[in-house]
Amino acid sequence: MFGISPIGWVHTLGSLPAIPLALYMFVRYGRIVPRSTAGIVYFVSMLIGAATAFLVAHQPVSYIIGATTIILLVAGYGIGRLQWLGRAGRLIETVCLSLTVFLLMVPTVTETLRRVPDGHPFVTDLKSPLLLGAQASLLVILVIGLTAQIIYLSRQGKIAAGQHY
Repeated sequence: MFGISPIGWVHTLGSLPAIPLALYMFVRYGRIVPRSTAGIVYFVSMLIGAATAFLVAHQPVSYIIGATTIILLVAGYGIGRLQWLGRAGRLIETVCLSLTVFLLMVPTVTETLRRVPDGHPFVTDLKSPLLLGAQASLLVILVIGLTAQIIYLSRQGKIAAGQHY
């Protein structure tokens, strides 16, 4: 079904929970919250997806996306433990983890459009206007989302700083 191998199903089903979890955390908190139950499950799901990408990848860029995702996950989940970074730590954490969502969604959208409907996919060429438009839309969402998150965290920091006086 959809031309997916058994390890491909592990990859797909392992990383699939990250999508609704990311959406939930963005709606509820405005960011991925690493030290929450949803954040922990997100981490495990993303790690499964990123690690198995090396086993199912057919394009060289897939290896880059997998490695970058792992690096950003580790940085995003680890940076919050460095207390000396203060507010900058939360900002770096937010940017890293938002980038992991982007790196999840680009291949997800690409592979969905290239495989669905089964036997007659929407896209057969990586240069398809539909695919390029979908990927460009994800980039626009990333830029707008990161901008909003940075502004929000910046204002939150200023409010907290003002309360100390």
